[in-house]
Amino acid sequence: MPASQPRSRARDRNNVLNRAEFLSLNQPLKGNQEGRSSGRKQSGQAGAAGAQNTNPKERRQSQQLPEEDCMQLNPSFKGIAFNSLLAIDICMSKRLGVCANRASSWGGARSMINLLGITGHGIPWIAGTLICLVKSSTLAGQEVLMNLLLALLLDIVIVAGLQKLAKRKGPYDINPGLLDYLTMDTYAFPAGHASRVAMLSKFFLNHLVLAIPLRILLVLWALCVGFSRVMIGRHHITDVLSGFVFGYLQFRLVELIWMSSNTCQMLISIW
Repeated sequence: MPASQPRSRARDRNNVLNRAEFLSLNQPLKGNQEGRSSGRKQSGQAGAAGAQNTNPKERRQSQQLPEEDCMQLNPSFKGIAFNSLLAIDICMSKRLGVCANRASSWGGARSMINLLGITGHGIPWIAGTLICLVKSSTLAGQEVLMNLLLALLLDIVIVAGLQKLAKRKGPYDINPGLLDYLTMDTYAFPAGHASRVAMLSKFFLNHLVLAIPLRILLVLWALCVGFSRVMIGRHHITDVLSGFVFGYLQFRLVELIWMSSNTCQMLISIW
């Protein structure tokens, strides 16, 4: 035992790390440790106090924000495809709006394009159908005219309801006209003129005996009226195409609820 103690003391003396200049490497200062521990305690207490002060709704929102950010940063394929098609539709519709205002490339033809659009408006067609119905003296003619009047009224109601639901604006900031307000055609989707001319052309092709040149002109008239709404900047291309689709569906609906001659005579007698 007495021999081992001098050896351990000599070993400690020979150890370089036991010198005064190297003591700080082996044993950190107590003041620094106390300062760090006190700083951690204060930050922890401040964080706990802040967490207690925040509302449960704010905590939920803060927890949901990363998920929402991830959803926005990583959109689905359907979302990317839909946004791309929407951007193409808006870009093409703006380029085809050559009569949107007087300063456009075809601004001088705006009045003629508007006149073409009036031929597909609902008010002139309803007024003309009523005049023909009053002057008609045949049962077959009255039956066709009454169902045509029903189709025109259904078109106005259906298109106005769909436009109120979608509330899509046109590619250009153009205020609707007086006739548009009368038929509640104030939004872009779907195009009311396109649905009406599609329904009318299909109705006439099915219930009127027309020569082949007149049938071709009827189809061309419907196409020109529909796309004239894109030229004046009131509708997008997809608005017009969807209007054609809705017009055909409206024709099928009128065919399903077709009023017979007796029903038409009863309604005419009441009126």
